[in-house]
Amino acid sequence: MNRINELFTRKPKNILSIYFTAGFPHLNDTCEVIKDLEANGIDLIEVGIPFSDPMADGPTIQESGTIALNNGMTLKILFDQLKDIRRTVNIPLIMMGYLNPMMQYGFDKFCRDCQTVGIDGIIIPDLPFKDYMEEYKAIAEKYDIKIIMLITPETSEERIRLIDEHTDGFIYMVSSAATTGAQKDFDEQKRAYFRKINGMNLRNPRLIGFGISNKATLEAAQANSSGAIIGSKFITLLKESPSIKEAVSRLKEALSK
Repeated sequence: MNRINELFTRKPKNILSIYFTAGFPHLNDTCEVIKDLEANGIDLIEVGIPFSDPMADGPTIQESGTIALNNGMTLKILFDQLKDIRRTVNIPLIMMGYLNPMMQYGFDKFCRDCQTVGIDGIIIPDLPFKDYMEEYKAIAEKYDIKIIMLITPETSEERIRLIDEHTDGFIYMVSSAATTGAQKDFDEQKRAYFRKINGMNLRNPRLIGFGISNKATLEAAQANSSGAIIGSKFITLLKESPSIKEAVSRLKEALSK
């Protein structure tokens, strides 16, 4: 069983997923970040592939991507960094990035290399659903790589049902149509959106991302889905903290108050 499916079977609620940008703050920090997050009880990790035109990312993640690229991060280097990660790390790992670098790398080769190093799924924010169905789904399935699709408050019910029918793993439920970034709380409009999706009784579990940075937003996400995804808050702490361990410790503290 794919590690993503195993996780949601074993732990259907209160999952915590963390996103970070590979190669940030330093080129060779990738594996240390993953190991420290797992050691501190994180359930799932999204490894961000830096890209020069990250349209769905807010300024915090954009900056981390620019720094990572300036540090020299490439997909080839990232796969080399991850080649031994499964000797010590057991939780699901997902690659998150834009389509352009994956196409330049070769999508079949990308999925094959994901399987080789132990990646369980990929999130491609700019992959159209039609293209996913026609060109990418079969390739990813060949290597048991789950392609995780995103939905937003603007996604139609028809499209949500199609995504639910034709994907596996979980659905990434974006809390708003805005770019990524921390928020203090979710307003009633967002909570109504959460309730609407809950009422659809979808087959796939869901994780809520964008804007989660404290106890209030974490608890709201966990109450309305299988769990939460945190990105910008952790990136900020990585930038501000003297060490990766300190950043992880400060994240846990931030989520408790």
